[in-house]
Amino acid sequence: MEHHYSTLLHIPSSLSLPKAICLDAVGTLFGVRDSVGTIYSEVASKHGVECSAELLNKYFYTAFSNSTPCIFPGVPTADVPEQEYQWWREINRQTFTAVGAWEEFDDFELFFQEVYRYFATTGAWTIYPDTIPALENWQRSGVQLAVVSNFDSRLHNVLKVLGLEHYFSTVTISTEVSAAKPQAAIFAAALDKHACAPQSAWHIGDSLEEDYLGASNAGLTAIWLNRS
Repeated sequence: MEHHYSTLLHIPSSLSLPKAICLDAVGTLFGVRDSVGTIYSEVASKHGVECSAELLNKYFYTAFSNSTPCIFPGVPTADVPEQEYQWWREINRQTFTAVGAWEEFDDFELFFQEVYRYFATTGAWTIYPDTIPALENWQRSGVQLAVVSNFDSRLHNVLKVLGLEHYFSTVTISTEVSAAKPQAAIFAAALDKHACAPQSAWHIGDSLEEDYLGASNAGLTAIWLNRS
């Protein structure tokens, strides 16, 4: 693999900087504090349900990986947040059903509302140590920076509360353009905002399939950030 690095700061200066750099969000700029399972377990405990964080994490990723993409073609923009909410609610339902705990909740809806709101706050996330130095270096060099993510509209607030929002000229989210990585359409939508040809852009992300292969197939210089 030509472009494969373990941190953003390891990308060599010998690579000529492009007009625009697109970056994935979760797993690239910031990650989940502890684990999804840990957070689910902590919030569930507040609602009287005790579950193994390890098992919750395992079954969350099973449900997440088996889900359809978080995109809603044809849905009016005003209705997208509700569709996002229901998409994540179903993943939560599958996760807690898999560990045999779903029926233990007195009010699963109340629990899920709390979890859903929590993942829009700083408490759920941690910024990787290399993120801000890399963004500042690129910003000083005059490169246009963009986020391209399969997250949902909560990402706008997450970037804001983490203090990352001001580094980016644009944010392109799958639910807002009805296309998800690795589809070429989401990269095209992001680059259109910068009047930038694919050949003049990088995309950096932690997913081999969604980020590296998706961006490469869309004509961008793809960089796989393998933090593991």
